[in-house]
Amino acid sequence: MQLLETIRFEKGRFSNLEYHQDRMNNARRQLFNCKIDINLLSVLQKSSFPLNNQIHKCRVEYDTDVIKVELLSYKLPIINSLKLIKCNDIDYRFKYRKRDRLMELYSQKGETDDIIIIKNGLVTDSSTANLLFFNGKQWITPTTPLLKGTQRAFLLENEVIQTAIICPTDLQYFEKVRLINAMLRFEDEVDVRISEILT
Repeated sequence: MQLLETIRFEKGRFSNLEYHQDRMNNARRQLFNCKIDINLLSVLQKSSFPLNNQIHKCRVEYDTDVIKVELLSYKLPIINSLKLIKCNDIDYRFKYRKRDRLMELYSQKGETDDIIIIKNGLVTDSSTANLLFFNGKQWITPTTPLLKGTQRAFLLENEVIQTAIICPTDLQYFEKVRLINAMLRFEDEVDVRISEILT
């Protein structure tokens, strides 16, 4: 069972590295009963990374130890529409390298750009991102994400966003939804109007 951390690398620095390290070591403790934490910065410093202004995706594959580190070029996705997909049996509490179930759900998106997964009647995540809903005053993230993302953790800790239980019927009270993950920052504004969410 292999897991994955995806880290944004830009202008010579890794974003939210402490959150990635915490999630990695927590997963290692829970899944493999590892007693000794990995120092992620020390691992990454063994690789060479370009010092330019481009955005890169740093992928760290691991289980009890780091298996592979690679750097990939990255550009922000264009997401203008979403589709609600129900699935009660999906479990993605840990960031597994294999995402077969998520990709199976993603394949049901039809003409839309991505999906919103509804589990047990509650809004969770898209296929790759946590969700933030804007009600005109506040940004609200569901209390029921499939995966507790690092960008989500950063925004919660800094009180930029709040949590709430969100059902599909609650979407009418919001103006738009913003997608965030390790590569998509809050300020990247990858937004979809609520009217562009299909049921």
